[in-house]
Amino acid sequence: MGIGQRIRRENVRMVGKLAVVAAGMFAFGYALVPLYRAICEMTGINILALSELEVPGGASGGKNVRVPDNTQVDISRTITVEFDANVRGLWDFKPAQRSMQVHPGQLNTVMYEFQNVQNRRMAAQAIPSYAPQQAAPYFNKLECFCFNQYTLDAGEKKQWPVAFVIDPKISKDVKTITLSYTFFEVGGKTPAAPTASVAPLVAEPRS
Repeated sequence: MGIGQRIRRENVRMVGKLAVVAAGMFAFGYALVPLYRAICEMTGINILALSELEVPGGASGGKNVRVPDNTQVDISRTITVEFDANVRGLWDFKPAQRSMQVHPGQLNTVMYEFQNVQNRRMAAQAIPSYAPQQAAPYFNKLECFCFNQYTLDAGEKKQWPVAFVIDPKISKDVKTITLSYTFFEVGGKTPAAPTASVAPLVAEPRS
């Protein structure tokens, strides 16, 4: 076998290896969101947890959102909740406000704004995370766009709500909580996007 043939054979092998690596990277990126969800559900770290999927109001309109039973508003404490938004893809994604002051046990609502800035229809889902991490079990979302996958047409804009209650049992050392979402593009069939006509929710203190 000549040197030229040997080089060509080595080149073919190298191209084959690179093609396998590229295919593997593409498959990994495509499966990243469901893989992330599965790992998070098992570990409980920065999660869209099973408990979040089962919480009342998870797939319903704002009219069905209510404060859980036996929850009292602790007006003696105030926690600053900061809202953050990140994207993996061409989206315009941001909270309508950057922070709010809340009382533990109080029902609160913040709106998030979305726009698909690509020239094609896109399907995506948001995954939440919390800082400090110890706040995650006490940050109860009664309604959230992160419960489902949704589609937006090219240039389409939406506003979706997050209704939440911070459990009064949270440590008194926690003064600030950051709720952060990362918006991923996903494949597959997705349900229709929810309407944005959600009235602001105000919780009445329980006696």
